Amino acid sequence: MAKALVLLAEGFEDVEAVTPIDYLRRAGIEVTTVSISENLTVTSKWGGIKMFAGTTLTELTKQGTGGYDAVILPGGMPGTTNLAASKETGSLVKKMAAAGKTICAICAAPALVLAPLGLLAGKNFTCYPGMEEKVNDGKWSDSRVVLDGNVITSRGAGTAGEFSAAIIEKLLDKAAAKKIADAVLL
Repeated sequence: MAKALVLLAEGFEDVEAVTPIDYLRRAGIEVTTVSISENLTVTSKWGGIKMFAGTTLTELTKQGTGGYDAVILPGGMPGTTNLAASKETGSLVKKMAAAGKTICAICAAPALVLAPLGLLAGKNFTCYPGMEEKVNDGKWSDSRVVLDGNVITSRGAGTAGEFSAAIIEKLLDKAAAKKIADAVLL
């Protein structure tokens, strides 16, 4: 069974976190939600949704991430800046990237989290409009979702469904992604 992590920081974009969690679970992928703080309750940006994370980043780091196939970074502000400010988040994402795991980021997260870690260097990517100006070493595309090697990026809340389907396709296969896309009328 494929396994994915969704990192949650205070102020995460509701749709960009919940859609991948929902779609991936529908596809049979085990999803673990991870609070980057020591508090398991993390509050979203717009809806003020209080999400109860399955674990904290500290606990996950103790257990190890070897069994996980992907990490997903929702956007939103200040969620993305909170992810970017977390040294533990950067360390986890770099470690997973070095192990060839799938790195997924949407909205501002490609520019503010992945780029400073050097994970967009020479890669095609997309992000929230205007954020591409913060990336000096990647190749920006206005596509809704971009896959380059083990990195999947997407533009924002309106592309969260397509982003989730791309993750499912990468972790499972095209048929599984199509099945979920059809079921949710994507």
